[in-house]
Amino acid sequence: MGFFSKVADYVRLVRFAHTIFALPFAMIAFVYAFKTTGSGFDPVLLLQILLCMVFARNTAMGFNRWADRRIDGENPRTADREIPAGRISPRNAMIFVVVNGLLFIITAATINRLTAILSPVALAVLISYSYCKRFTSLAHLVLGLSLGIAPAGAYIAVTGTLTLVPCILSLLVITWCGGFDIIYALQDRDFDRERGLHSIPAKFSVRTSLGISIALHAVSIASLAAFAAYCPQSPLLWTGVALFTAIIITEHILVTPSKQRSIGIAFGTLNGLASITLATFIIADLLIYG
Repeated sequence: MGFFSKVADYVRLVRFAHTIFALPFAMIAFVYAFKTTGSGFDPVLLLQILLCMVFARNTAMGFNRWADRRIDGENPRTADREIPAGRISPRNAMIFVVVNGLLFIITAATINRLTAILSPVALAVLISYSYCKRFTSLAHLVLGLSLGIAPAGAYIAVTGTLTLVPCILSLLVITWCGGFDIIYALQDRDFDRERGLHSIPAKFSVRTSLGISIALHAVSIASLAAFAAYCPQSPLLWTGVALFTAIIITEHILVTPSKQRSIGIAFGTLNGLASITLATFIIADLLIYG
């Protein structure tokens, strides 16, 4: 029982359930790459990509929790997280980070030369996010970039190159994640101001912050439309685009300057639903009509 309890602590440490934000987009890029290049489906490569996703997320989130352990302990909303609550020691958290970082680099090196070269760069971006809120309000976009690496990385894994189309998909993820992270950060607006931490909500009013979030999500939807132009045109494709757009709009209906009680639903439930729904329809479109 003790072993499984400890495993559960580490799963909660890295918020493994939040993998649904980036993983579906990596799978879109993976399927798009092998369908458009004619390379064919490779189950071993798919496993390598999935392992890279897991190891990269474990490294990024584990380091974030380690770097923010004192801040989390002072914030009533986060004081019960695994490190400040004492369920995982800072030393063990850092060992977890180092092991997962090494596994990520090793796994990436088994795919192709470009993934091997770029894996340390990807880790640097993932780790740097944890310190961004100490000096810039643009930390939300750095988080978006951290997740936006996923589709570009999956495309590189299949093709060994990087082209415009997966970059468009990455832009979608960067602005989508940056936009919903601004909404999430509304919860800590007062705490961040008191501690001198930087975020869009800490710097601007709630109305302005939500306006910036909406603007970022408008770029996301435009990027999605641009990516869709490169996919087989079918009802499946545009149903996925429409549903993703509708879910994002619903997120902004739920969270307004005067109504912020549904941030948890908007952040976790709706965004997870948006990514899974979009991936399901676009991948079906690529497989059936591609």
